[in-house]
Amino acid sequence: MRATRQRRSSLASAIGALAKSLRGSAAIQFGLVAPSLLLFVFGVIEVGRMLWTMNALHYSVEEAARCASINTTACGSAGKVQAFAAGRSGGSFASSVFTASTVSCGNQVSASYPMRLNIPFANYAVTLTAQSCYPI
Repeated sequence: MRATRQRRSSLASAIGALAKSLRGSAAIQFGLVAPSLLLFVFGVIEVGRMLWTMNALHYSVEEAARCASINTTACGSAGKVQAFAAGRSGGSFASSVFTASTVSCGNQVSASYPMRLNIPFANYAVTLTAQSCYPI
């Protein structure tokens, strides 16, 4: 009986010493903070990529609408306007992303691009749209 009390006492003192020890606390804190930090960093990167892609869409539809109004040899048909917009985008978009039409404001080019954001532990998809009308 005395031996079991002594074991309990030594076990209790070992647990108490372990609870007071600060060894490994930095690793535990990093393990708690790292997932949210990585999620934040990847989220910022993906939002930046989304803004760059949106800027590329806006630039390409503006240039294509202007080309359709000014340069009829390079942009004489809807297919040529779409190909011009895809080439000017810098984002390697397919020409099927763009549509060209003539409306009351002039030559209008619009784009719709579905984009998947690569954020860990999250599955987000957005559709980016851009539209421009020239000469207005």
